[in-house]
Amino acid sequence: MNYSLALISYLIDRVFGEFDSVRHPVVVMGDYIKWFEGRFYGDSIWRGFWLTISTLSVVYIATYLLTMAIDRYLYGGLGLVVMALLGSMAIASTMLYDSVKGVISDPQSIRYLVSRDTDELSPSDINKAAIETYAENLSDGVVAPLFYLLLFGLEGAMVYKAINTLDSMVGYRDSRYERFGKASALLDDIANLIPSRITALLILLLMGTLQRLKECCHYAKGHKSPNAGYPISAMALSIGIKLGGDTSYFGVMVQKPYFGVGRGIITKSDISKALSLRTRMDIAIISLLSIAWSLS
Repeated sequence: MNYSLALISYLIDRVFGEFDSVRHPVVVMGDYIKWFEGRFYGDSIWRGFWLTISTLSVVYIATYLLTMAIDRYLYGGLGLVVMALLGSMAIASTMLYDSVKGVISDPQSIRYLVSRDTDELSPSDINKAAIETYAENLSDGVVAPLFYLLLFGLEGAMVYKAINTLDSMVGYRDSRYERFGKASALLDDIANLIPSRITALLILLLMGTLQRLKECCHYAKGHKSPNAGYPISAMALSIGIKLGGDTSYFGVMVQKPYFGVGRGIITKSDISKALSLRTRMDIAIISLLSIAWSLS
C-alpha cells in the first residue's frame, strides 16, 4: 500500500490545487486520443478496443519509466515529493470544489461543468446540476484516483485517469461512438464499481445519514450508469432533496428517475450544504492515511 504517496499527493492537491503552468497529464492523454481517433476511427468495436488498449499501454509505460527514473536518480524524501507532485495531478478535489462553488456566484458557469443543455435551465435546475456534478465527481475525481494511487502507485492512478478520459471523450451512446467507444465505456464502469460505492458510503457516513444506506442503494439502481447513481443518491438523501429527473442533452429530452426524496426546488444553500462535506472528507482521508502510514 502506498500510504505515504497517497497522503502527500492528497495534501498537495488540497493546498495548491492545479498547477496551471504545467501541461496536465490528462490534456496529454486527450491529445493522444484525438490523434488516434483522427487517424484510425471506424464504426467498430474493435477499433475502439485498440484505442483503449493503446492509450492505457502508452500511459502505463510512460508512467512506469518515469517512476523508474525517479527511483534511480532521486533519493529518499525528494523522490517521494516528486512522485507526490505527479500523483496530485490525478486528484481533482480542489478544482472540483472551486468549480462547483463558483456556480453560487455565477450560475452560468454551470455550462462548463455539465454535458446537459444549459440554456433553458431554471435556477433550481442549475443548482441541481451543480450538486449532481459535485457528488458524481467526488468519485471520479477524488476517491477513485486516490483508491488506485493507494493500491497501485502512480501507474495505477494515471491508468485510471486514462480510463476516465477515454470515457469522457468517446464513451457516448450516439451514432459516432456507440461502437467505437463501447470498450472505453465498459472499462470505465468496471474501474468505478468499487470507488463509487466507497464514495456513497463516505457521503452518508460523514453527513450523519448512514442509516439511509439501504435507500441509497435502492435509488442508485435506477440510474442508467451502474456507478453514478450511488454518490448522487447519497448526496440527495443527506441533504433532503430530489436530484435527477428528465434532462435535456444535445436537444433531446432524456427520461431519468429521481434520486432521493424531499424538496424538488433546489437552492444555492443546498449547494453550500453539499460543499460542506469537503472539510469532513479532508479530515477523514488525511487521518486514515496518516494512521495507516504510521502503522505500516
